[in-house]
Amino acid sequence: MSPDRQPPEKMMFQLSLRRRGISEQRVLRAMDAIPREAFVEPADRDNAWRDTALGIACGQTISQPFVVAYMTERLELRDDHRVLEIGTGSGYQAAILSRLSRQVVTIERFRTLADRARARLKQQHCDNVEVLLGDGFDVPADAGQFDRIMVTAAMEQIPDALTHRLEPDGLLIAPVGPHNGRQTLVLVRQTAGGPVRKELVDVRFVPALPGIAREL
Repeated sequence: MSPDRQPPEKMMFQLSLRRRGISEQRVLRAMDAIPREAFVEPADRDNAWRDTALGIACGQTISQPFVVAYMTERLELRDDHRVLEIGTGSGYQAAILSRLSRQVVTIERFRTLADRARARLKQQHCDNVEVLLGDGFDVPADAGQFDRIMVTAAMEQIPDALTHRLEPDGLLIAPVGPHNGRQTLVLVRQTAGGPVRKELVDVRFVPALPGIAREL
């Protein structure tokens, strides 16, 4: 296939996003620009454009593309935004965010995943992404404030420490609910009167756990 022709699976992938309600053109362009096959495991590259979650190292997953697009669209990103991501995983979501914002700081508790994501993001020229090995429940004090925060692992509740990192009128999106079961995507806006929550759709994510993982 010539390099200027898209595989039919990718064309169907883009059409599926539009049919399921993703309408923000900047998000659609970012999803088109980032090759998902570069972020999945080698054995799954033939399935990279399927609208399904796929397994990666350390028992984690790369999220379903529709969920990536949906969460990204809800953050109403601008080019001048500074974004925090909790749960780097493969680096795919951070790559999408990098195309829509000024800077992305992403935190991963597994060293293997952080190292691999850092390499993939460098290969894709996502030079405005900083990958940190750390605890998403204990964001470094010197990381500063953020216009947007995305959590890509299930939290039983959103810590106040995270909402306090939002700039005025900032947005946070996170899957909230039990670790073993379905969660609900919650959108939080930081207002002058405090955080305002809105529940969106049901999802299923791997659990967000405190601390840096011990890898054997």
